[in-house]
Amino acid sequence: MEKMFCFQCEQTAKSTACTVSGVCGKNPETANEQDALTCEMISLAKAALRADGDNTGIVDPIVDGLFTTITNVNFDPEKVAEHTRSIQAQRNALGGGEALQPEDLFHGDENIVSLRSTLLFGLRGMAAYAHHARVLGKRDAEVDAWFLKGMAALADEHTVDEWLDLLMEFGGINLQCMALLDAANTDAYGNPVPVNVPLEIEKGPFIVISGHDLRDLKMLLEQTVGKGVNIYTHGEMLPAHGYPELKKYPQLKGNFGTAWQNQQKEFENLPAPVLFTTNCLKLNYADRIYTTSVVAFPELKHIEADAAGNKDFSAIIEHAIKLGGYSENHPLTGINNGATVITGFGRQTVLDSAPAIIDAVKAGAISHFFLVGGCDGAKPGRNYYTNFVKQAPEDTVILTLACGKFRINDLEIGSIGPFPRILDMGQCNDAYGAIQVAVALAGAFDCGVNDLPLTLVLSWYEQKAVCILLTLLSLGIKNIYIGPSVPAFFSSTVLNVLVEKFGLHPISTPKQDLATILAGNN
Repeated sequence: MEKMFCFQCEQTAKSTACTVSGVCGKNPETANEQDALTCEMISLAKAALRADGDNTGIVDPIVDGLFTTITNVNFDPEKVAEHTRSIQAQRNALGGGEALQPEDLFHGDENIVSLRSTLLFGLRGMAAYAHHARVLGKRDAEVDAWFLKGMAALADEHTVDEWLDLLMEFGGINLQCMALLDAANTDAYGNPVPVNVPLEIEKGPFIVISGHDLRDLKMLLEQTVGKGVNIYTHGEMLPAHGYPELKKYPQLKGNFGTAWQNQQKEFENLPAPVLFTTNCLKLNYADRIYTTSVVAFPELKHIEADAAGNKDFSAIIEHAIKLGGYSENHPLTGINNGATVITGFGRQTVLDSAPAIIDAVKAGAISHFFLVGGCDGAKPGRNYYTNFVKQAPEDTVILTLACGKFRINDLEIGSIGPFPRILDMGQCNDAYGAIQVAVALAGAFDCGVNDLPLTLVLSWYEQKAVCILLTLLSLGIKNIYIGPSVPAFFSSTVLNVLVEKFGLHPISTPKQDLATILAGNN
């Protein structure tokens, strides 16, 4: 029986590694093809750096290949193998030597494997951000160059200290990449504004769009004008409702369902097609699924872009009309039975409110801020985040982002003055905005970020959470709480280094962690 090895996501088998089949549904053939692709990309990066030429045509397929290997993105081994063959041809054209082998990546000294894996998984996360920025015409020469540097470094020998230096350098580059994506989204669609999003689905034909890619949503909205087909976001697409250039379309109606891992239950018997633009794909309704970009699953309908990046969504629109949607309005609720959710508290909205926020802190109306965000998942223990917010004192404010918000975003926990106590800052892609808010508040209070009444309580699932964590650590931000489990690719030694150097805290219980934080005993 074919074996595999994968420990890149939080739900990996037995908290060690998936070796028979992936908990995500990835089979050994796909896993091994992804490892082969990774090794070819590493060898191509080394060959490109030796050739020292114009590497634009090399960086882009490496970025797409890294994105392909993120958890829950591509389950089609032939699609992965096709990309591998293309990378191999580029490597051969540069006179590259033999490709690395997967055992060179994931075998050897456990601390080196841990550090190498952390960099690899961080690069995969940054690739998603770079891809989204690139389709909106934004790229950065330093970010592009670091993809080659980082991939090539995976094949080289480094001391533990050298690996740690690489990880911190990578964290800084990822901040640049997130800033690039922030500019791409806000330049294209405006600065998000707060909006109340209904969870009820109106009668009639509709399409659910999932993932992260706002350009795909924009094209879908343009192509459904006057068609009588409504559009509902799902998962990480929820923050799209806050962007002025997207919310102006009246057929963008609301949000369907909750976080990605609940889709098999929520999409069952859905009288509408679903478009997956990025990761978080699970299946039991294949006849109604459309994929695009690097998302793939054998035999699913895939919508390709033309040479200019445009996509024809007529097939999914016609499918929606044929299915007809619900015959009557269909009420839905969030995890905590709320009927609406608020989003749109992006970087600029929060910064514009900074004077009032600062006054509220000085007046004692706000005692502490918690950034409770990150990835959601199905593994037991994630109710920690719901209970943490429920138990947080009434004079505290909860900032949230990424799909972990679905654990808390329909809670009714009141307001402090004009501010809802839960402020949704957007997708995981919007972590840059949260960082900028923290930096601005530190400037206003004339202190460091670590001196603010602010604590980060993060949940992780896949590789974008890894690159965000490395960025936070590279900025010197300490006393971050992370859960629901410690990454399997962190060796005990590496974890101890992070705990000692950065005060990284694996979560315990909401009551105990809140007591520690609020007592100032981090």
